[in-house]
Amino acid sequence: MRHSERYDERGAARAVAVTTARRVGRQGLLWGLLFGGTIAASATSYSGLVPTAAARERLALSFEGNTAWAALFGPLRRLDTVAGYTAYKSGMFVIILAAIWGLFAATRSLRGEEDAGRWEILCAGHTTRGRAAAQAAVGLGAGFALLWAATALLSVSAGASSKVGIGIGAALFFATALCSAAAMFMAIGMFVGQLAASRRDANLIGAGVLAGSYLVRMAADSDPGLAWLRWASPIGWIEELRPLTGSKPLAFIPVVALVVMLVALSVWIAARRDVGAGAFAIGETPKPRTRLLGSQAGLTLRLTRPTVVAWTAALVATGLVFGLVAQAAGSALRGIRGIERAIQRLGGSGSGAASYLGFVFVIAAGLMAIAVAGQIASIRNEEASGHLDHLFVRPVERWRWLTVRLGVGLGLVALAGLLAGVAAWVGAASQHADVGLGELVKAGLNVVPPAVFVLGIGGLVFGILPRASIGVVYGIVVWSFLVEVVAAVFDSNHWLRDTSPLLHVAPVPAAEPNVQAAVWLIVLGLAAAAAGIWSFERRDLVGA
Repeated sequence: MRHSERYDERGAARAVAVTTARRVGRQGLLWGLLFGGTIAASATSYSGLVPTAAARERLALSFEGNTAWAALFGPLRRLDTVAGYTAYKSGMFVIILAAIWGLFAATRSLRGEEDAGRWEILCAGHTTRGRAAAQAAVGLGAGFALLWAATALLSVSAGASSKVGIGIGAALFFATALCSAAAMFMAIGMFVGQLAASRRDANLIGAGVLAGSYLVRMAADSDPGLAWLRWASPIGWIEELRPLTGSKPLAFIPVVALVVMLVALSVWIAARRDVGAGAFAIGETPKPRTRLLGSQAGLTLRLTRPTVVAWTAALVATGLVFGLVAQAAGSALRGIRGIERAIQRLGGSGSGAASYLGFVFVIAAGLMAIAVAGQIASIRNEEASGHLDHLFVRPVERWRWLTVRLGVGLGLVALAGLLAGVAAWVGAASQHADVGLGELVKAGLNVVPPAVFVLGIGGLVFGILPRASIGVVYGIVVWSFLVEVVAAVFDSNHWLRDTSPLLHVAPVPAAEPNVQAAVWLIVLGLAAAAAGIWSFERRDLVGA
């Protein structure tokens, strides 16, 4: 009997690990392809963008030693080499996205399961809270392994090119350093999930830790005398690894120590607290907050508000950074023929701040597409978790629910695009860049149509094949981003370019908006969304 109970307990715990690994592994693989593609594109584009030794020397002299630039993007080292440029171009971008993904994956897999009530059912059976938390950590580790494998494979493949020449060891070290951000914030997500009373609170605490880490790193990189502050920030530890620019593997010690310590503490706390309660949730039960719960639309806004606010703030901050560095970047890149040709391939012309802003706003369209892909993932997760079963037994019409959810995504991209353009103008104006408010508002709104198209396709797939919706929509984003980067560097076939919705918009303000393409993207996206709503109305709900 005891042997049978022990077997059942192990089987239940393994079910947690397998379920978590499947869910997080799919996401990890897709994000790994995006990260690896970003690294590969940065490495392979260097020789085309900066083809001569004189241009490379000028690039290095323009940026190295610029503390303001280093505060935003990290230390700039050896920009006259492929390795140094790759570390600068892809490093901070991948680190921040990896940290965000790791945090949200961990809080969803543990605290989110508790909030949904599934953890309580599991722990009432043949396993313990501590064992379940440990197995969830194993599943998260499997997801991280897939993230690292995809990132490393593409990094090594790009490094093997004769135009890049980055060795296998250096490429693997670089991929490991960047992916370590995901591992650390997975551990942080597990830990804050044990302390907070809900997944929402855990995400807020984790986001605060990430923001604090980035701000401490900014302070450390803004003044050589404050360089020691990097050791007070998890992101600073990754910088101290110096991948591709003088690797220092000893900086992995605090990274590994943090992950091991927080995972162990998380399992220990999970074994000693009640399911559904936070370790710090002590005191009187708070009064229920019923604001926005009087209608289905209000409920949708209530559930999506944290995500919408977070993405809007992130895109506004991105626009502000673009504006702050536009003048310096435009001056530094003026006369570098590779950069000018890249902008021309995207449909822009000229040089200076406007040209630089047109180039980076096209890239920002990829971030907007990631935001709407997250909305589709959220829609699918509500169905997979069984929440819709309870909602639709009430007089809530299916088509209205999905219309409102997709409408929230549409509102997110429209508002974020507008505010990103305004924020870019504020930053550019503070640096006396000669780019007007109207031009940058158009630049911000110009990145909305591709996101609307991705949102509509995601809604269509959700309505027909719900289990495939997350993979399809993130697959479109990854593919579009890779094609966009390739098109900026090489004279690629127009059929290949046409497969990326991101390349159907002009690089405003370096060019006039392509109104015809924008209208087509919006019309096709709305038509696909309408078809998805119609299909969802007629199919059965599908669980995880």
